[in-house]
Parts: sequence; C-alpha cells; structure tokens
Amino acid sequence: MEIANIVKVMLPAAVAFFIGIVITPIVTHFLYKHKVWKQVGTEGKKAMDGTDATEFNKLHADEETRTPRMGGIVIWASTLITILLIAILARLMPTAETLKLDFLSRDQTWIPMMTLILGAIVGFINDVLDVRGSGKGLSLKRRVVFVLSMAGFIGWWFYAKLGVTSIGIPFDGALHVGWLIIPIFMFIAFSLYASGVIDGIDGLSGGVFASIFAAYAVIALSQGQVNLAAFCATLVGAILAFLWFNVPPARFYMTETGTMALTLTLGVVVFMTDSMGGGIGISMLPIIGALLVLTAGSVVLQVLSKKFRGKKIFIVAPLHHHFEAKGWSGPKVAMRYWILSIMLAFVGVIIAIIG
Repeated sequence: MEIANIVKVMLPAAVAFFIGIVITPIVTHFLYKHKVWKQVGTEGKKAMDGTDATEFNKLHADEETRTPRMGGIVIWASTLITILLIAILARLMPTAETLKLDFLSRDQTWIPMMTLILGAIVGFINDVLDVRGSGKGLSLKRRVVFVLSMAGFIGWWFYAKLGVTSIGIPFDGALHVGWLIIPIFMFIAFSLYASGVIDGIDGLSGGVFASIFAAYAVIALSQGQVNLAAFCATLVGAILAFLWFNVPPARFYMTETGTMALTLTLGVVVFMTDSMGGGIGISMLPIIGALLVLTAGSVVLQVLSKKFRGKKIFIVAPLHHHFEAKGWSGPKVAMRYWILSIMLAFVGVIIAIIG
C-alpha cells in the first residue's frame, strides 16, 4: 500500500477535525443566540405509533428544552469545507502533491457527497420546523417519501448507469440480483435512516458513526477506492470534532440534519464497497453497523409488540433508552456502545478484507 495513499486518506480526516473544532464556537453561538431547541410548552416526544413517549420524556424531557439541536451542521460543514479546500488548492497550485491529495472524483465521491448534501438540507428543514413552526418538524410520512424517493433514484443509478446487479457474498463470490438491486438499496437506505434514532444520549451517535465510517474507509482503501476511503475518513474527522463537543454534557444534539445526512450517505458507501468495488460491503453492514440494526430493530419490535400483544418488550425504545431506564447512566451506555462499535468494526473489516 502506497504511503501517498495513506496520507491522502488520513490528512483530510485531520483537516476536517480541526476545521470542526474551529467552526463549532461559531455554530454554537448561532444556535444559543437563536434558541434552537424545543420551546417550553411544546408537546413531549411521541413514539412511532403516535402515543406519548412517557418513559423517554421522564428521562430526557428537560434536555429537550435547553440543549440546542442542529449540531450535525458541524459534521457536514466540516466535511464539505475540507473537500472544497483541498480541491481548490489542487487547482490553484497544481503540483504532483496537491493533485494527489484531491479526492473529489466523479466515479467515487460525487454520489456520496451529493447524498450528504441533500440529506443535510432536508434534515435541516425538519430541524428548523421542529424548533420554530409547528414544533413537530416535517411529518414522518414526508421524510420517508424523501428517503425512499432519493434511494430509488440512487438505486436506479447504480443499476442502470453503473451496472451494479449483484451483491458480494463472504467467501462465496457474488449473488446476481439484477434490477432487484434498486429495492434492496431502498430497503437498506430506509433501515439506516430509521436507525438515526441512535442520536438519543450525549456522545452516543458520534462514537458509533465514527467507528462505522472508519471501518468502511479501511475497506474502501483495501479495494483501491482511495478517493472513497478519503471521503469516509473526512467524515470520521468531522464526526470526531462534533463528538468533542457532544460528550456529556452535550453542547448540542446532532438531530436530523446530521443523522439523515450520515445514514443516507452510509447507504451509498456500503453499496460502493460491495460488488462495485469487488467487495462485500453490504454483507458487512449487519456486523459493522450492528448497533444501528439493533437500534432500529428495537423500535420496530416495540411497536409491533404494543400493537399485537398489547404490551411492551422494552421499558422504552430504542434499546439505549431501555438501558437508561434500567438504571445505567448515559455516559455508561455511550461508552459501552463505543467499545462494541469499535470491536464490531474490527471484525467487519477483517472479514471484508479476507472474504
């Protein structure tokens, strides 16, 4: 593996981190100045079935009305600024070194970058409406329609324009699925979006997302997709800058402008590290992203159990709040999730490289 490629991947991550550290005081000042949090007197959080999330409101109701939202701005802004700075540098000072560092490419970074931008914009609109307007944000139906529509278009692009028609299987080549790659991508994108509810405890989502994107950066690098690896690493640096300020007590929450951008972008990265990169990125998602799977799954199981059995499985869903309700402190939950996420990332990367 070339040293130049390692530098190309790691340098943007460091740049994004320090840019995030620099811009956060500006973002924080704006969020506090404009009181970007749920206003006192608005309804408490609702469960997915529309009922009051009683247990959650007992645990976090006060934080909902005094901690700013939209912290995800730090993540996507740091990422985009880093990408643009390096691209501009390569064009203004076109030396062998600066051109090598530029990882903005049509074949590897345009799709995930545009997905990041679109997810950030729609999430930002939701967050604005959540703290202003009706106080309820965009309806779940509208957000789901957006996610599925965008996923359908990207899935079609993978199939029709890039010729992606199979899924990599560990130690067993590839499974040809043809046009079904489109609904498969839509399902994965929607499932990942649903897992965005992991943004519920100070420091939790940042640590988990950083581990996942770091794992896929290594996988992409092992496949020779250096630009995609650099993009993922840049996101890791930006997420770590966010995490620096999101550890307890959190200065702000990531909310939709961060979670929607990250989960949808992750879906694209997962596909690009699969058969398109000669790998098994999709098959590794349940391992590398196991905590996201458990988070979304616990909500689905809770809703179904309440509907068909008339009782809960968990004290409160998602799963991380269940542990809080059982007496675990928020920091304990977050740090144990970090540990698990890092170990799962190790396992997934190893299987992806040898499989």
